[in-house]
Amino acid sequence: MWYFSSPLIVFGEDALSHLASLTGSKAMIVSDVTLNRLGLVQLVFEQLKNTGMQMDIFDEVQPDPDLETVKRGAQRMFDFQPDWIIAIGGGSVIDAAKGMWVLYARPDVQPDAINPIEFYGLRQKARLVAIPTTSGTGAEVTWAVVLSDHQSRRKLGLGSREVVPDIAIIDPQLIRDLPARISADTGLDALTHAIEGFTSTYHNDFTDGLCVYAAKMVFEYLPRAYFGDQAAREKMHYAATIARLGFGNSMAALAHGLGHALGAVFHVPHGRAVSLFLPYTIEFCANSPEGGTRYLELSRFIGLPAENEKQAAAILASRVRKLEEDLNQPLCIADLGIDRAALEAEMELLVENALNDTQTIMSTRIPDDQELRWLFQYAFEGKTIDF
Repeated sequence: MWYFSSPLIVFGEDALSHLASLTGSKAMIVSDVTLNRLGLVQLVFEQLKNTGMQMDIFDEVQPDPDLETVKRGAQRMFDFQPDWIIAIGGGSVIDAAKGMWVLYARPDVQPDAINPIEFYGLRQKARLVAIPTTSGTGAEVTWAVVLSDHQSRRKLGLGSREVVPDIAIIDPQLIRDLPARISADTGLDALTHAIEGFTSTYHNDFTDGLCVYAAKMVFEYLPRAYFGDQAAREKMHYAATIARLGFGNSMAALAHGLGHALGAVFHVPHGRAVSLFLPYTIEFCANSPEGGTRYLELSRFIGLPAENEKQAAAILASRVRKLEEDLNQPLCIADLGIDRAALEAEMELLVENALNDTQTIMSTRIPDDQELRWLFQYAFEGKTIDF
C-alpha cells in the first residue's frame, strides 16, 4: 500500500493573487534576506494586506538550513501565534518552514526527529502556503524536510505526510529574473527528480506519467530557460513542480544519496551535487546483472534511440552530460574545485553519509562501501562507470 499526497496547486499568471482570498487573523512569512531585499516578500505583503491579517516575517533562512535556524523560526511563530505560515523562497526556505511548522505545533519535538510515523496535529494551529522562487526543488508539493546538521556535517532526510503544504502557488512572475546559474542548478535538480522518480524501486503507476513528462519538459525547455527565454522559464517552473509531485510520491535514489553526502561536506549546492552524480549512477545501475532499471522505457518516451536497457542507459547518461555541458555545469567533482587530497581525506565520512541516506536504498542497485568509494573516485575524475 502507498499514498499519493498533493497540496492544492495554484499555477499560472497572477497565481500569487490567490493569497488575497485567505482568511485568518495572523500570517507569518518565512523567507531569506536576499528575497526580502529584492522585493519578492513585499509582493506577498501586498496580496495579504487586504485580508486584514496581522503579518510578521522571519527572513533568517540560509542555504541548507540547519537545525538551529528551524528552532529560532519556531520560537518566533510561538511568540506570534500565526494561523497561516507563508513560505516564499527556494527549497531551503520551504523545508525550513515545514520544520518550524512541526515545532510550532509540537514544541516537545526536536527538528532532527521529524519522521513519518509520529502524529503532530499540525493544522490545529496553522496551515502552510509554499511559494517557490526557483524552478527545481519542488519542496512546495512534498512531505520531505531536508535539514543540515552542521555539527555532524550531514544532510538529514526527514519528513512526515502531515507537512505537505496546504497550498502551493506556482507563479512564473517570481522566476523571471532568476540568475542563469540558479536556473541551471535547480533545473537539473528537477531532471534528477524526474529520472530517479521513474526508476527508483518505489515507482508506481500514479507517478510514472508525471516523472517521464517532467523529464521530457526539462530536456526541451531548460537550455532555453538558461539563456533567458521567458516562455521556457514558465514551462520549467511547472516542470519542477510536476517532477517533484512525481518523485515525492515514489522516491529518489542513489544520485541523491551521493549528492547529499558531497553537498553536506563540501557545501555544494543541492541541485548541482545531485545532478553531477546522475549520469554516473545511471551507468552504475545499468551494470547490474539483475536489470530492472527502466532506462529503455524512459529513453523511448523522451525520444532517445535505444534497442536495449544497457544501450539506453549509456545514451541517457550521455544526454544528461551533454545538457550539463551546455549549461556550463561541472561534469566531475574536480570541476567543483575540490582536489583529490581533500576528497580522500573526507572519504570515510562521505561513504558513511551516503550509506545512511534514506534515498540510497531506493536505488535499483545499492552499492557497498567499496563501490561507494569507487563511485566518488570515478566521479572525481569523470570516468565512465565500468563496475
